[in-house]
Amino acid sequence: MTAINLTRTALRGVMANKLRAALTTLGIVIGVASVIATLALGNGARAAVEETFRSLGANQIQITERKSFERGEFTSVGKQLTYEDGLHLKAEIEQIDRVDMTVQGNARVRFGRNALDMTYIGATADLLRSQLASGVVQPAGWPENQPLTPESFLHEGRFFTAAEVQEGADVCVLGYDTAMDLFEGDSALDETVWINRHRCVVIGVITELEATDAQQRYQRDYNDAFFLPISTAITHLMDKEPSVNIQVYVKDANRIVETKAAVADLLRKRHEIEKNAEGNYKDDFDLTTRSDILGAQEEAARTFSLLLTAMATVSLAVGGIGIMNVMLVSVTERTREIGIRMAVGAQQSDIVWQFLLEAMLISAGGGLLGIVVGIFAIPVAAELNQGMALLAPDSIPLSFAVALLTGMVFGIYPALRAARLSPIEALRYE
Repeated sequence: MTAINLTRTALRGVMANKLRAALTTLGIVIGVASVIATLALGNGARAAVEETFRSLGANQIQITERKSFERGEFTSVGKQLTYEDGLHLKAEIEQIDRVDMTVQGNARVRFGRNALDMTYIGATADLLRSQLASGVVQPAGWPENQPLTPESFLHEGRFFTAAEVQEGADVCVLGYDTAMDLFEGDSALDETVWINRHRCVVIGVITELEATDAQQRYQRDYNDAFFLPISTAITHLMDKEPSVNIQVYVKDANRIVETKAAVADLLRKRHEIEKNAEGNYKDDFDLTTRSDILGAQEEAARTFSLLLTAMATVSLAVGGIGIMNVMLVSVTERTREIGIRMAVGAQQSDIVWQFLLEAMLISAGGGLLGIVVGIFAIPVAAELNQGMALLAPDSIPLSFAVALLTGMVFGIYPALRAARLSPIEALRYE
């Protein structure tokens, strides 16, 4: 028999029992759909991590306070990171180029009759330089190939200096929308605004900003902002010593491991952390570099792949067993038909291919339907996973190929059983 005739015969065999074939495909549909949806969730989670740490350059060390989750809330496991910690890092470790620190809190900002309840950021003098290095934001409408400088982020005026941070100067810089809301289009330079009960002079306004990633532009507003020296914020706006976010920039990226060890030693000394009985340090801080994140991502990807493989294997195995069961029933029901085909000259290979093609057609139908279900399931999965799900284009042909292979593997035994029937015994079968 020709390939076309075999395919037509197999298709007629499947269509003769539409409901049974449809029910048989359910296992394949679930397996394929789960592979596509789970891959999309994994890609979304990885993209979210990459977006979170995209600003972490090869020469950066991010220092965060270590917390534990107790009684429904996060609590510090030891001493918190302070402004003094950051100052000592820069002063005592030679390999460090600069240390950026930020704190934030909520306050009411007033000018005349206009008032805003907003989040303020206390920062060091290199904040704009760090924003430029991060590549997360850019001036709105900025030409793609035009280089950026820290000054590109200023609409008017200037940012505060290191000397103003050191002395705790009463100065501030406004985000674009903040300036528009408070001053209604007038210049804000050299005007005095009140933040809670503290007054400061506006020395600059940030230009209108947007996320460099177009997909992120409607998820966060970078223009409602109020910046002032971190020392000023701690002294005048905070009731107690805050936990400070610290970012360390190393002079030589090739020495980042050495610098990371020096940072850990200094913080342990300042936080009075000693070795425990096992000879280990129970640190109350975490140090993160780009290589740490990449290593964690690779480990998570391996674990995720194992879980995905296990889940897909179980689902497809169930579907494959269903196909085998239905094909064995089909062979039994069509024993006399098989005997007639052999009697009129059909070869064993023709019988094998006929039943094998029937199994593959059932699995192919389940694969196609599973792809459709999986694609439509991605938005639902994204909703359950805080919007993080990205369809992997290569998951579609991969899932279909696996479905087809499942039909082939589980269809071999019924096909061989049909081909090995004795024509005489098959013709006698009632």
